[in-house]
Order: sequence, then C-alpha cells, then structure tokens
Amino acid sequence: MGRERRALLAACLTAGVMLVAVLGAVVNVAVAATPPALTEQAQADALRRAHAAVVGVQSLAVAEAHSNSALGRVRQGSGVVIGHDGLVLTIGYLILEADQVQLVVDDERHVPARVVAYDVATGFGLLQALTPLRVEPAPMGSAQALAADEPLLMASGGETAVMALTQLVSRRSFAGYWEYLIDGALFTAPAQPWHSGAGLFNARGELVGIGSLVVAHALGDSEAPLPGNMFVPIDLLPPILAELQRNGLSAASRRAWLGVNCVENAGQVRVVRVSAESPAALAGLQPGDRIERIDGTVVGSLAALWQALWRGGQPEREVTLDIVRGDAPQTVKLQTVDRMKTLRRAQGI
Repeated sequence: MGRERRALLAACLTAGVMLVAVLGAVVNVAVAATPPALTEQAQADALRRAHAAVVGVQSLAVAEAHSNSALGRVRQGSGVVIGHDGLVLTIGYLILEADQVQLVVDDERHVPARVVAYDVATGFGLLQALTPLRVEPAPMGSAQALAADEPLLMASGGETAVMALTQLVSRRSFAGYWEYLIDGALFTAPAQPWHSGAGLFNARGELVGIGSLVVAHALGDSEAPLPGNMFVPIDLLPPILAELQRNGLSAASRRAWLGVNCVENAGQVRVVRVSAESPAALAGLQPGDRIERIDGTVVGSLAALWQALWRGGQPEREVTLDIVRGDAPQTVKLQTVDRMKTLRRAQGI
C-alpha cells in the first residue's frame, strides 16, 4: 500500500471535510446497519480491503474520437478490481474510444490495461490488466438489498485516492441527456467531485455501485434540490458479465442512436447539443428544437424519448421526429445508426 493511501486511512473526518477518518470511525457509524455476526474488527478489515480494491484509471482517447469534444482526450477516474485475474470494472465514458489505458495501484504503480468492454446500455466499462495487479478483488453486494438509512463508503483510487462516508437518499430510474436510461440508479449525498468510476460499498465492504456523475437533484426533480452523486447499481452487471467479456458489449447496446443531447423541463424535451456527423446533424436538427413526437409517439420526458427510440425497431432505420423550431412545427426524417458502429478504435494492437 502506498504512502499516500496509508496517510489517507489515518485522515480525519470532520463536519466540513468528507475524508474518512480512522477506519474505525467508519465502523462506529456503520455498525448499526451490519448484522451482529460481523464484529467491529471484521468490518474494519472489510472496508480496508474494499478501498484497497479501488485503483486509478488513466486513459488517452484516439485523436479523432468524437467524444473528445465533450470528455476531453485525457481522462482520469477510478475502477474497482472484481477479478483475481486483474479484471477491473469502471464507468464506461472513461474508456470510451480509448487508445491507451493505465491502472494506478497504491499511488505508485502504473499497470497497462486493455479495454475488454464498453457497454452503452448500462454505462459500465471493463478493463483487463496486462501485468499482475496483486490486488484482491472486491466482493460484489446487492444494490437492491441496501437499506434506506445504511451508511455507505464511496472510494476513489489512484494518485488522488479519497474515501468518504455517504448515504443513499433515493433509488429510481435515471434518464441521461446523452441517450441513456437505466433502472434502479442509486443517488447518494453529499455530493463528491471525484465520482468517475468510484466504488460505492456497503457496510460489509461489498461493491454495490460504480460512480457516474454529480447531480443537482439527488432526491428527485420534484423534491427540494440536494446535490449528490448517481451510481450505476452493481446488480446490472452479473446478468451480462460473461457477455461483456465475450463480445465487448451486451446485446442491449446494439440500438438506435440519434446523436443528440436533450434536456427535459416541464414536460418538454429540447435539444441542447447535436453531435458532429451524427444522424441528427445530417438531418438538420438544431439546439433549441423541441421534440414533440417520435414515430407518432408523444414525447414528454427523456425516458419516453429514449424508450420509444429503442423499442421502435432495428438500430439502423428511418425515424420521424415531429419538432417545433421557434414557433414553427416541422417534421424531420433521419436515418439512425448503431451507436457502437460510430465509435473510433485504437489502431494496431
């Protein structure tokens, strides 16, 4: 274990500082949500092992990657070791269109890795270390089994490894502006800025989620604003893990793509960004357009738009959008594409 991580484990958790204190402090807070059979020392050991399984992820995307405009070419975050063979689970956008990937272990070791899978449907990414990590994998838990008041541990890895206590404040479907929708997303508070690929662990040190983003409304759009983080629940992984390792994606990731970023407000869905060379760009869709219907289905939310798009047929097909531009209704026809076919890949090995 590196010097910085050892110092981190001894750091102090105060009201204004969200670093985890002595690991025993985590235990004292979390022990009430833990079965009696798990002793305080056993829980301390479990949480220590959990954080040791979190590594840094550094990636460099291919120079011509379209995702560079939104994510940058150089990306940093975290991942969690889930296999004795060096298999690492992370959030997919860190390794989207990646050319080079390194795992940072114990603040000191840089281990090269290859991309095993990028899954559009869940948002997960899988990496395989190319040399031994010598890191014990984190056990998988169940996001569904989490209690509403159960204290959780959020942990990042690498050169800026951080741990913090957090709490589950809501659990619901999440529709992302980037053509993304999952069920059972986990929302925690308080918000932490080092969310990308961070591990979320229960009181037993089991992995229950992978960090995706910061949100302004962790309680839900209809509730008072509460900054927090959204985690992809680990429950989505076991049913597709073998498929991801075999094919590099799940079957659900083979789906239609428009190439738009949209926002939802008061029952209206508006385009805020159009990806270059995307079906939406080729069809002339513009930021500010309000999408009212897709193939005749009324659109009143992001979830409704994405669901109608994906259940409408083959990934590559003609789609009709009824939009309003300014005050003028228009009909736009575009040819969707399979998102996975648009991604740029590293050249050579």
